[in-house]
Amino acid sequence: MNTIAQNNIIIPIRKENAHKGDHGSVAIIGGASGMLGAVVLASRAALVTGAGRVYASFLSEHTPEVDLMYPEIMVRSPEALKSLVQLDCVVIGPGLGLSNQASTLLSFWLNQPVPLVIDADALNLIASDNLLSNLLKQRQVTSIITPHPGEAARLLNNTSKDIQENRIESALKLAQQYHAICVLKGANTVVAQENQYHINTTGNAGLASGGTGDVLSGMLGSLVAQGLDALEASKTGVYIHGVAADSLVAKNIGPIGLTASEVILEARHLLNGLQ
Repeated sequence: MNTIAQNNIIIPIRKENAHKGDHGSVAIIGGASGMLGAVVLASRAALVTGAGRVYASFLSEHTPEVDLMYPEIMVRSPEALKSLVQLDCVVIGPGLGLSNQASTLLSFWLNQPVPLVIDADALNLIASDNLLSNLLKQRQVTSIITPHPGEAARLLNNTSKDIQENRIESALKLAQQYHAICVLKGANTVVAQENQYHINTTGNAGLASGGTGDVLSGMLGSLVAQGLDALEASKTGVYIHGVAADSLVAKNIGPIGLTASEVILEARHLLNGLQ
């Protein structure tokens, strides 16, 4: 069994003469009505874990023009985002919803030669639409899918119970079927690529709360944008995400009441400590 530990993860190194363009540009797409917080959390996580530029794109008609806590995050409409040529990674799915607009946007980005992190409702759309499913399978650039057991079950036309009883096999099957890195979330998250897999041993029950998956997707997008390959970004992301929760619990911040926002800041602290 390949476990993910501190001695086998890769952390992006920042040069003394670096500028923001050296650390990548990532966009987060989602945030349908009532779910804007998903994009906010993912965007903040991407920013705080080192991405040079972060763009937040909301589907809801009522969107904030700025994140007042992190005004460094740039807000763009989904249409305006399509013309940005500098994107190094796109995260699509947090709070995306299942609308026709969401499906059309997902189809557009699946056709683009840019690395994708595909999460949440984007996975549900793929599971229910053969055209989207085939677009993902045919992609020639990096794809990372991040299902929880319910989403994994839909993608494999299975049940959550079967997924949980066969987590390694399920993650490998998803990676092979969709030609992607699969991050099967849950206790002992499985990171799978073709015929290899890694099991993350960090994290605790405090992560079983709203928004922590959005934080993970933002972190993964940030690490890909900073230049890590898909497998290394996935391994590093799930490890740091879990260690951040473990560190907070060690300080008596959780597991009860541990929040996704707290995980973001602790992840930054830990990443800098590993430099």
